[in-house]
Amino acid sequence: MFALKKQNQAKGLSPGQRAWLRFKANRRGYISLWIFSILFVLCFFAEVLSNDKPLLVKYDGNFYFPVVQTYPETTFGGDFETEADYTDDFVRQQLEKNGNWMIEPLNPYSYNTINFDSDLPNPAPPSAENYFGTDDRGRDVLARVIYGFRISVWFALALMVIGVAIGIVAGAVQGYFSGKTDLIMQRIIEVWSSMPELYLLIIFASIFQPSIWLLIILLSLFGWMGLSDYVRAEFLRGRNLDYVRSARAMGLSNYTIITRHLLPNSLTPVITFLPFRISGAILALTSLDFLGLGVPPTTPSLGELLAQGKENIEAWWLSLSAFIVLVGTLMLLIFIGEALREALDTRKQ
Repeated sequence: MFALKKQNQAKGLSPGQRAWLRFKANRRGYISLWIFSILFVLCFFAEVLSNDKPLLVKYDGNFYFPVVQTYPETTFGGDFETEADYTDDFVRQQLEKNGNWMIEPLNPYSYNTINFDSDLPNPAPPSAENYFGTDDRGRDVLARVIYGFRISVWFALALMVIGVAIGIVAGAVQGYFSGKTDLIMQRIIEVWSSMPELYLLIIFASIFQPSIWLLIILLSLFGWMGLSDYVRAEFLRGRNLDYVRSARAMGLSNYTIITRHLLPNSLTPVITFLPFRISGAILALTSLDFLGLGVPPTTPSLGELLAQGKENIEAWWLSLSAFIVLVGTLMLLIFIGEALREALDTRKQ
């Protein structure tokens, strides 16, 4: 009786609402989505969570926000016009006397802050000062993990958006027009996919200054081909269906037929593969950073932490921190992708 009642209620729902209910029914994927969303929002405010600048300062009756604005040392009774160093003992004494106070982040270190006050040689193990220890340069590992996770996620999202856009356009053109257009583009894709991607990265890394934008451009040149095959197959299947023929008979343009009729019905494989593409992009960036072909050395990176762990085998906290964050992120994305695949499967009720 209860199952029959649920079926009757589902009859009045749209396909998108039914897919969302199927997604929520997959508890592992639904919980993974919440966890990843929370982590994504938290890493967006990395400067608030981990920074060597106070969030709020009250000095001589005035309020200051060093985390969002730069103040010279003279503002707090110093002698220099340069930016105040809030880790300096003199500045901290000025901000803590005569009723002055400051609110610091949960982790009082930024990704490039070096702990000069540590009594242990670097890399130092986890302690009350550095919860995840320090790397071989004395920088806080927890801060580099937080900022490295944010860079990895934003890099993966940018690469995913560019790859999906190019893949949809290429697959749609191939599948809709087919014939010679499809044949020529398939041969071009075959030649382009045979290019040695790793060798090209090594060559460009030796010519240009390494940067995250260079990596996005280079990886975007190759990251769209796998997705275009799925879109092409969906367009080849749908181009001869009755509703497309009716649209042609009504005189609609090819652009209108592609965007309004075929594309919305061909997005199932695109949406299903989005989490897997994000995880693949994160893994690609980590691998390139580990090999020294990724972002500049000063940029926080999970791959750079893994490389430091390889060079310092006794410093187990370096490899373990990056490994837990990387594997945990990939597992969350895989669970979300599996739940999406089941939710968009129209055979499941």
